[in-house]
Amino acid sequence: MDFSLSEEQQILADSIERWLAADYDFEARRSFSVRPAGFAEENWQRLAEFGLLGLNVPATHGGLEGSAADIFIVMRAFGRALVLEPYLSTAVVGASLIGSAGTLDQKQSILPGIVTGSRRIALAALEPGARFDFHDVRTTARRRGEGYVIDGKKAVVLHGDSADTLIVSARTSGASTDENGLSLFLIDSAAAGVGVRGFPSIDGQRSAEIGLTSVEVAREAVVGELDAGFAVLESAVERGLAALCAEALGAMEALMDLTAEYLRTRKQFGQPIGRFQALQHRVADVLIAIEQARSVALLAAAKVDDPDPREQRKAIAAAKAMSGRCGRYVGQQAVQLHGGMGMSDELAVGHYFKRLNCIDLTWGDAAHHLERYSDLMC
Repeated sequence: MDFSLSEEQQILADSIERWLAADYDFEARRSFSVRPAGFAEENWQRLAEFGLLGLNVPATHGGLEGSAADIFIVMRAFGRALVLEPYLSTAVVGASLIGSAGTLDQKQSILPGIVTGSRRIALAALEPGARFDFHDVRTTARRRGEGYVIDGKKAVVLHGDSADTLIVSARTSGASTDENGLSLFLIDSAAAGVGVRGFPSIDGQRSAEIGLTSVEVAREAVVGELDAGFAVLESAVERGLAALCAEALGAMEALMDLTAEYLRTRKQFGQPIGRFQALQHRVADVLIAIEQARSVALLAAAKVDDPDPREQRKAIAAAKAMSGRCGRYVGQQAVQLHGGMGMSDELAVGHYFKRLNCIDLTWGDAAHHLERYSDLMC
């Protein structure tokens, strides 16, 4: 399988890296993170100007109709710079879900706004007590006239406090843990009965708890078929997981660069500590872990559009499990090799480690996806 970049993809990678190097260094990121939204609006508009927000949007709706490899390039670069903007929730998961399952009216209403940066989406699917199980849903949608009334709670909604549109999973039939009977709804975050409580996570990103109390929506708010929303939801999340693996890879590579520079410049006993054999062995183990993560992240990107859903899920589950394990190991080693400085807030190393830990816990940690992979092999 050829994983080399095409000329267009290389131009994409180079342009993103140049922008991030010029305008998104660690100190700039600090200033962005303390803003009310947790990121910079001007950066969001810059992403729109670059066309990056439209990579998952069909050309008929103003997008670039890019590939999973293009998303891999973008997310890997974002991982290297610890980008804060809600690209994953809006441009990857939200755009792909609406693009694949939305009605023509929904696509025309939402997708052009994603491309221009005027529309932000958040996926509100996980619930308190459900851990990583997207089918464990107690939020209900009851018929009322021509529409529905939705009640329930959603937990850890990525960038839910800066989104204007929520994609909410709710049970329209079946038991609380059935995969069948789930439906997806588009809900305005400012609608009556919607409560949004935003909070920062340890990596500087933002999430939200969403409360839904007698929220009224029209029949046109349903995304996809009624009672058959789980397959659509799962497909969109798989794309998100593949993107997270690419982001984790970028963060690991940046950690390796920072650690190698520190080992070259920090001196002890009259020589750089990078000359000590024991530390060289640890660096070699870190490089092996990064190569493992790179291999499975590339495989996940290649399998995102696999016509066989089982093969897609297997590859992505393996990648997420490996990325979680390798990310934790690389982060631990980078912090330890920096010594006491690795624990300081002023140094970027600890922030990369925090982000890798949060990526591991997003939509299923390493243990969860290892179990998924095992089940898919049966």
